[in-house]
Amino acid sequence: MAIFSKTCEYAIRAVFYISHKSASGDRAGLKDIAAGIDSPELYLAKILQDLSRKGLMRSVKGPHGGFYVDADLLARPLSDIVEAVDGFGLFHGCALGLKQCSEINPCPLHEQFKSIRDQISDLLHRTTIGGFNEELLGGLLSLKK
Repeated sequence: MAIFSKTCEYAIRAVFYISHKSASGDRAGLKDIAAGIDSPELYLAKILQDLSRKGLMRSVKGPHGGFYVDADLLARPLSDIVEAVDGFGLFHGCALGLKQCSEINPCPLHEQFKSIRDQISDLLHRTTIGGFNEELLGGLLSLKK
């Protein structure tokens, strides 16, 4: 079970893949990224365009172009990617998807889910893109299923 949408999963994995390539000064092309994270190429192209527009990715066009991240992007938290792709629902939403769920009108799972949701939020706000990149470079993590 995943906590992110499929689009968000691909976005996070793509950012990690591109960060990994950027560490050696390389830019990553769409085909390489798609193969590296097991993503459909056309779907990924739309995701990367959106991330670039939102400032979560850099790109250069042309024969030596591609996607890359810089030091500023490496310092950003993973929550920025999740918010850009899936919005704030993971950080504020109801476990059952009820719109009227709140502290005043809680759903049956409200209190238990609130605790889990807060832990996930804290993790994603504390963890930077660069922090994961160090573990990728060390071979401790994988981006393929």
